[in-house]
Amino acid sequence: GSGGFRKRKHDNFPHGQRREEKENVNPSSALMTSFKSFQLELDTRHDKYERLVKLSRDITIESKRTIFLLHRFTSAPNGEEILNESEVKLDAVRRKIKQVAQDLIGEDMYQFHRAISPGLQEYVEAVSFQYFIRTRSLISVEEINKQLIFTAEDREETTNMTSNSHDKQPHTWSLKVTPVDYLLGVADLTGELMRLCISSVGNGDIDTPFELSQFLRQIYDGFTFIGNTGPYEVSKKLYTLKQSLAKVENACYTLKVRGSEIPKHMLADVFSTKTELIDQEEGLS
Repeated sequence: GSGGFRKRKHDNFPHGQRREEKENVNPSSALMTSFKSFQLELDTRHDKYERLVKLSRDITIESKRTIFLLHRFTSAPNGEEILNESEVKLDAVRRKIKQVAQDLIGEDMYQFHRAISPGLQEYVEAVSFQYFIRTRSLISVEEINKQLIFTAEDREETTNMTSNSHDKQPHTWSLKVTPVDYLLGVADLTGELMRLCISSVGNGDIDTPFELSQFLRQIYDGFTFIGNTGPYEVSKKLYTLKQSLAKVENACYTLKVRGSEIPKHMLADVFSTKTELIDQEEGLS
C-alpha cells in the first residue's frame, strides 16, 4: 500500500532457508580454508602495521626532544656536553629503529613505508642538525644509512623468539632511509637552522648567521634543481624552505647594515619583529 516499505528481493526467501544454507557450508572446504588463511594473513599484516605506527611515533617524539636539546648548544657554557647528551638520545632512537628493522625482516619495506616514514623524516632532521653543529656541513644519506646497520648485541632482545626461529634470524639488521625521506628531513632541517640563526644572534654570535645563510642558499639551490620532477611532498616543503632562507638573509642584511647601530642584546628582538612582519606579508600575498 501507499506509504509502506518496499519489499526487498531477498525477502522472498524464508529466513529458515537462508539459515539452512549457512549451516550447509562446509568449514573444511578448500574455499573456506583459503579465506581463513587470507584472513589470518591480513590480520597479521594489520597488526604489524599498527605496531610500526607506534614505533614511528616514539621515534618522532625522541627525535624532537633531541632537536630541542641541540637548540641549547648556543647558550650552554659547555657545548660538548650538549652534543654528547644528544648522541645518547640518538642512540636510543636508533634502538627503536632497530625494532622496526627486526619487524620488517622478510617483508617489503615499501608496503609499510607510510607507517614508518614520519619517524624516519624526524630522525633525519635530528641527526643532520647534530651533524651540522659538529661539522658545519650536511650529512649524506649514505652516512645516515651506515648508522642504521645493527648487530645482535645479546640474547635479551630475542627472548620472545623460539630457539628454532632464533637460529633463522640474521646476525645483522638494517633499515635504509629512502631518498624521499632524506629530502623531506633536510627540508625540515632548514627551519631549525633558521631558529639557530636567531638564537645565535641573541647570544652575540655574529658569524653564524652568515654561515647559515650561505649553507641554506646551497640547500635551496639543490631543491630548486629538483623542481617539479621530484615527489609532491618535496615540492610542498620548498615554500617553507624559501621562507627560512628569507628570514636568515634578512637577519644578515640587518647585521651588515645596522649592526653597529643596534646593541647586541637587542638584535634578537629586532630579528623576531622582522620575521613576524615577513610572515604577515607572505600571508597577505
